[in-house]
Amino acid sequence: MALTKLQFKPGINREGTNYSNEGGWFDGKFIRFTNGFVEKIGGWKKVSGNTFEGSIRSMRDFTTLDSENYLFLGSEKKIYLENGGFFNDITPIRKTTSPLSGSTPIATGSAGSGIVTVTDASHGALVGDFVTLSGATTVDGVTAAQLNKEHEITVIVDSNSYKVDTGGSASSGTTAGGGSSVVAAYQINIGLNTTVLGAGWGAGGYSRGTWNSASGSLAATNLRLWYVDTFGEDVITNIANGSIYFWDATSGTARAVELNTLTGSNEAPTIAKIVLVSEVDRHILAFGANIINTTDQDPLLIRWSDQESAIEWEPKATNTAGDLRLSQGSEIVTAVTTTRQILVWTDKSLHSVQFVGAPFTFGSTLIANNTRIMAPNTAISVNDLVFWMGKENFYMYDGRIQTIPCPVREYVFSDMNFAQSLKFYAGSIASQSEVWFWYCSEDSNEIDKYVVFNFAENAWYYGDLARTAWNDTGSGFRSNPQAPATDNFLYDHEEGLDDGSTTPASAINAYIESADFDIEDGTRFMLIKKVIPDLTFNGSTTGSPSATFTMTSRSFPGGGTIESPSDSVTRTVSAPIEKYTNQLFLRARGRQMAIKVENTTTGVQWRLGSPRLDARQDGGR
Repeated sequence: MALTKLQFKPGINREGTNYSNEGGWFDGKFIRFTNGFVEKIGGWKKVSGNTFEGSIRSMRDFTTLDSENYLFLGSEKKIYLENGGFFNDITPIRKTTSPLSGSTPIATGSAGSGIVTVTDASHGALVGDFVTLSGATTVDGVTAAQLNKEHEITVIVDSNSYKVDTGGSASSGTTAGGGSSVVAAYQINIGLNTTVLGAGWGAGGYSRGTWNSASGSLAATNLRLWYVDTFGEDVITNIANGSIYFWDATSGTARAVELNTLTGSNEAPTIAKIVLVSEVDRHILAFGANIINTTDQDPLLIRWSDQESAIEWEPKATNTAGDLRLSQGSEIVTAVTTTRQILVWTDKSLHSVQFVGAPFTFGSTLIANNTRIMAPNTAISVNDLVFWMGKENFYMYDGRIQTIPCPVREYVFSDMNFAQSLKFYAGSIASQSEVWFWYCSEDSNEIDKYVVFNFAENAWYYGDLARTAWNDTGSGFRSNPQAPATDNFLYDHEEGLDDGSTTPASAINAYIESADFDIEDGTRFMLIKKVIPDLTFNGSTTGSPSATFTMTSRSFPGGGTIESPSDSVTRTVSAPIEKYTNQLFLRARGRQMAIKVENTTTGVQWRLGSPRLDARQDGGR
């Protein structure tokens, strides 16, 4: 018996053809590479049975001085602080009317319905906004408890009235009341959950809306993104190209408030593209902020507060507040902090912003021109290396910009919905040396795919999964990476072995498939009679874990499959030394062969080593 040992290069390669990638892997899903060998990734479980509103696009975990660990989550509808599986709503209040005018501001509509009309002059609300009513008395059988709570506005009647569904049941449906002490507290207007393309030149992109439209149209066409950082134990956050808010840890889970409304606030920015904290020197920086003493946003202006202060932003001889303007580009796209500097991307350049001390406080250096980034959230710093997705390639910065060779580049970039690129983002699993880039596939308006760069293995791999944001364990506060899904649940990842989005948990169908290989460059047919697997099931939770081996044969690179025999490898003994199926009798014949390993059952963890084949030359018949 002549045994042929199979050893494949780590990572998936989709450049070129299947046959030209001999010695590599050609396809896979829900796998990763560790020490050169392929294995199934970990599973995911719901953090709790509680859900959130909207699609989470921003996450950040932190711990307060009294050891409360919170996870900030921002969607187009609300912002939350998650703690212990509960989502504490800290969405800022836009306006409070106290009280509503008259003694009959609430009117029922029809008998048996809980829909009521609320009258409030110049309420400024939108459909989908949230309002909390209080102080109301029972109206026409709709109880005070049903009225005095948070409601989502379902209909805007006009600028002075709107409708909400109380869940109650009106007696006659023709009554107005509520009393003269009704208070309405309106949360900030909701944003969009998707990018809406306009019909004019450059709509939604470079020119910010349709031709000759106001610059404010950007907020009306692009989905809502939140940016967040911690200032000590407090939180500083903003809506992209919108207001800046502050959450004080001493307030418990009270709502965030606008930065410029804090006591003693002086010239705090009222608008910014992104806010960050320079941890070493303790300044808050607002990128793409409004010019001091005006409401005009300068898309290249960077402003910073006085050291150790969230409220003092006016530059004075007695403080370190100040500003600078970048020299290249037309607008700031995003910024990422490292231990030494802040990297700032404009629409066509990359800059370094560093603390330089008195008298200038911060200075900027142009790193590269003609450098672009895909979207605001597609850059990430991991172990002080910065990785990002460009418009058509992937890059790394370690003191110099490097294009990362990517053997799945064409496969990934040819299947992207660029119209929804603002949803794209980068995450990491630092413990695995992995950077995950998440994106919408060509036919999807929501995140449904990812591609991973393992910088320790110099390997790429990909998969399909719907996750709208990501929080790694790099901060050390949480034991698992966490991600929100489109089902409005938060998940712990690398937890268990299965898909915990279903009840009971279902299998994660992980697989890896090799490129075709041959004998003597395919001049002769080969006959495979036996496979000696090299597979471990360490970490499996089911009693008899198994994985399926499939051999695929074909006569020519462009030809169809001749045979695809398969069989399962099953663990037979788990202690003290793991044992499993010795050999598989898979008879296949062809000029080219490929192997595939997959699992379709729950409780399975596997890693593939170097399987061997009983292969010999064979004739053409």
